[in-house]
Amino acid sequence: MKNISINKLDIFPVSRQNTEYVERKGVGHPDSLIDGIVDETSHELCRRYVEEFGTILHHNVDKGLIVGGAAKATFGSGEITRPIEVIVTGRATGTAGGKSIDVNQIAEDVARKYLKDNTRYLNIDTEVIFESKIAKGSADLTGIFNRGASSVPLANDTSFGIGFAPFSETERLVLETEHYLNSKEYKAKVPAVGEDVKVMGMRDRDAITLTIAIAFVAEHVKDIDTYMGLKEAIEKDVINNAKKFTGKEVRANVNTGDAVEEDDVYLTKSGLSCEAGDDGSVGRGNRVNGLITPFRHMSLEAAAGKNPVNHIGKIYNILATKMANGITEEYPEILECDIAILSQIGKRISEPHNLNINLILDSGANFENIRAKANYIAESYLEDMARLTLDISMGKYKTF
Repeated sequence: MKNISINKLDIFPVSRQNTEYVERKGVGHPDSLIDGIVDETSHELCRRYVEEFGTILHHNVDKGLIVGGAAKATFGSGEITRPIEVIVTGRATGTAGGKSIDVNQIAEDVARKYLKDNTRYLNIDTEVIFESKIAKGSADLTGIFNRGASSVPLANDTSFGIGFAPFSETERLVLETEHYLNSKEYKAKVPAVGEDVKVMGMRDRDAITLTIAIAFVAEHVKDIDTYMGLKEAIEKDVINNAKKFTGKEVRANVNTGDAVEEDDVYLTKSGLSCEAGDDGSVGRGNRVNGLITPFRHMSLEAAAGKNPVNHIGKIYNILATKMANGITEEYPEILECDIAILSQIGKRISEPHNLNINLILDSGANFENIRAKANYIAESYLEDMARLTLDISMGKYKTF
């Protein structure tokens, strides 16, 4: 395909550079919560569209906000004094062929269920206010969506998606550390760990420091000594867990903003920072690979909530990530594969304006052989776009 370019870069991959930063906002971070809510709203709209109309209709519910409430938390107890607000907005088709669905009610129901399923200590009925302001989509974008619906979808925008593989040790460690702390098993072991966990990893040559923010659940922390004991135990657990993913030296620091001598520590009623003023907005958190990686190329697109049929901001970011992983799995001598895919509005999503692949290879690797195979893999993914968009609509790919 003439629009695919493949290049060999003679530079050090991120994993071999002296310094690296990696961030992961956990499932209870307000940015992640609102990402999850709007993406689940898109999935539910897709399901309802197919059920009621026989096909997925135009929608983009990629705008949303969590407005933090107010709370009081002390050792042993906590109280939310002003509710958290969840606001979902965007555009969606509600009526077609004489049938209609209530898109705003769907969004509110999804938001309520999502918070119930992903938090443990939040009273959904009394501590959260839900509001949906989804409106009808613009005629031009809806027209582009409909023109491509019967064949290959047409790109809704001139935009690009970014993906890379493989993860460095630091990237994998940051992702797995948050997964570990938010796992059901760890919550059963240490129920004081709230869902709002943020992990920042910094690698300085062969040493990795994990700075971890954890919203502790007040009812499980009876005093300052308990709090300090929990912090120390969690740090040790994180370091032990890190041995599964790296042989490098790992240090872990939990809640470095505490003023222990003043009993001013990170306590919450709900295990969420948004109970007391920390807001969340769609697209401010993790990219589609689950991380924030400033030492890599990244797209600023908010993938969550965008339609899975023709919205490049969602599809191409997932596609580029999937494609990069597919190429590197085929050739372990590829140290780094970076992919950027550019669309043109109104053109078929399977025929990007440009698909650029940059490869960093280990010494002795045969670039010409790898280039030919990478080109073949890239084309095969483009030919299979219908399957990818269907899988996205069914929620098989995370966007944060």
